[in-house]
Parts: sequence; structure tokens; C-alpha cells
Amino acid sequence: MTHYLLTDLVKSLPATVPFVGPETQERGRGAAFRARIGANENVFGPSAAVSEAIAQAAGDAWMYGDPENYVLRHAIAEHHGVAPDEIMIGEGIDGLLGYVVRLFVEPGDRVVTSAGAYPTFNYHVVGYDGVLVTVPYRDDREDLEALLEAAIANQAKLIYLANPDNPMGSWWDAHAIDSMIARVPDGTLLVLDEAYGEFSEPGTMPEIDVSCDRVLRFRTFSKAYGLAGIRVGYAIGESDLIGEFNKVRNHFGVGRVAQAAALAALKDQAHLALVIDQVNRARERIVKIALENDLAPLASATNFVAIDCGRDGDFAVAVLNRLVQEGVFVRMPGVAPLDRCIRVTVGLDHELDTFAELLPEVLSGITAGA
Repeated sequence: MTHYLLTDLVKSLPATVPFVGPETQERGRGAAFRARIGANENVFGPSAAVSEAIAQAAGDAWMYGDPENYVLRHAIAEHHGVAPDEIMIGEGIDGLLGYVVRLFVEPGDRVVTSAGAYPTFNYHVVGYDGVLVTVPYRDDREDLEALLEAAIANQAKLIYLANPDNPMGSWWDAHAIDSMIARVPDGTLLVLDEAYGEFSEPGTMPEIDVSCDRVLRFRTFSKAYGLAGIRVGYAIGESDLIGEFNKVRNHFGVGRVAQAAALAALKDQAHLALVIDQVNRARERIVKIALENDLAPLASATNFVAIDCGRDGDFAVAVLNRLVQEGVFVRMPGVAPLDRCIRVTVGLDHELDTFAELLPEVLSGITAGA
């Protein structure tokens, strides 16, 4: 048997990933899902212009992508009214979160997040031997005051906050976020994940102020732009801090086809507006389905709805497992009391038809002990 000389840290880590993908579940059940409404993907997809850009770029895929992401970076900067050196592009927000942790977290450093918040961030922190300090949600929202208090008490290097939130879909308005940023303690950086920001109402995301060195903001092409499979995200922040990414990032991580796709998506704001309208209508449909089954949908500023199943986590797990067995892929929060909910992503009409058909059968079957 080969004995690999792994680091002690790696030896101590669990053999796990943050999520079990729907493809893994499909292989396990021996059939494709009838409704893929669990991964918060944008089922409405990219625009025709993006598909054309991908096709055109495919012929040049033998070349590495521009390691400076020059054209895309300048386009994003113009879109947000900032300078190009205040933008860093990476392999989705997930990849950028890994770089942030690598930049800031040494063994034993404390990092503050919410119990039940986005697990991929936690995955990176643990992978660099950081110490996670968690605070509970309050009324199904991340507790801004508790996050700040924990950061001060633990001299935390980082605070992670998603606004709008995943997995609950809740949000704070721009005033509340600005107030939090102003009170981030010295020596701490707020990691502000705005992956779902395009779906939110005006007044949810604060105005961008790149002169502030207390916050890094993160956006993605995976959600509203419909490019989850392409892996392009970006950070917005103070230029000196953004420049530090060049010391650790994978300079060829965002390929030529991905850069072309993201650039075309950014240019097609008309399609983005159409998608947001489609998401709003599908989200209303999910709310209606939940109410028809005497369940409680939570208000959402995202492309998914957290549905309170009215009991505890065991009951919600039973609902989720039965839906998966019937071919409906959904997910749920993993920490009490959030785990009383299942999380349902907006879907195409036929997918939501399937969900609407199966949900009452699933609920009645569980209640009857079937």
C-alpha cells in the first residue's frame, strides 16, 4: 500500500465536499430528475447572444484565456462605475472565497459566519486551518449585530455575510448593510456575498464604495446571468486589496470560452431583465404551491423560496427525501431551526407542474406513515 506524505492538516480533514450534486443523486437513483429545482441554477439560461459567443469562442479553445481577463475586467468595471484595478475575476465566487481565505487566514485565526450559512465558505476556512465562530440566525435572517459582536470578541480576520441570503432567501436593506460596514472592527474584513443581488429589489444592495477597505463584495455570472456551468465571478474592492489576489490566484483559471460568455452576458442587459421577470413569476408560483399545501413560504429576494414545512428538521428531511425519490430535486438548510424548511429553486413550467402534483402526495404519505 502506498503511504502518501500528506500534511497533518489534510489528514485531519473529512473526506467531504460542501454539496452532493444532483448528478450524483441521479446516478444513485438510476434515473434523471423530472424537476431539477434544488441547486439555485437559472433554468431560463443564457441569452442567444451568449450561446453565439460561446460557439464562436469554442474554435479558439486551444488557446489559454487572457490571464489578465483584460476585456472582461474593463467591461465589468465600466458596468459598475469603478476602475479596472478595483475588479478581480475568478472561477466563480466559490473560487474567489478560497483565495480570500488563503490571503487572510493562518492556522488558528478566527472567522465569523452564521450557523447554517453558505457551507463552501466554511469548507475553505477549515481547509486552511482557520477556526469558525458561528452565530445563529435571528428571525430567519443573518444577525448583523451578532456577527459584529462575535468579530469583536474573537478578533476575527473575516466576517462572511450573504445578502440576499442563501439558504433562507432573506435580506437586509442597503442602509442596514452600510451601517454594518461602518462598524466592522479594525483588522477585520467583511466578505459580502451578493450572488443573488440581481434578483433583489432596488435598495437592497448598497452603493459601491471602493474607497472602503472594510469590505470586499462578490458578484457572479452563475445566477441571474444563467452561467453556473461556466464558472465566472468577480470581487469589487479597494485597489490595493484587489491587487493582493494576483499573489495567489490561478491566472489561467477563467478560460477563453468563459471570458467570452461572461462578456456577452454582461452586454445583454435586456435578457437579464427578461430573466428577472421570469424568476419573479416562477417564485410566485412556488409561493402559491406552498400555500395550497398549508405550508409557509418565506419571503425571498432570490431565485428560490424556503418553505417552512411546519414541523422539525426530521419532518422536512422526510419531505425532501420523498420528493427526491419521486424525481424532484430540492435541497434544505442543514442547521436547526432553519432545517424545518425545504428550499425550492424556480423552475420551468413543467418542473413546477411536477412539484405541484407530487407535493400533496408526499405530504399525505408522510402524515399517514406510508
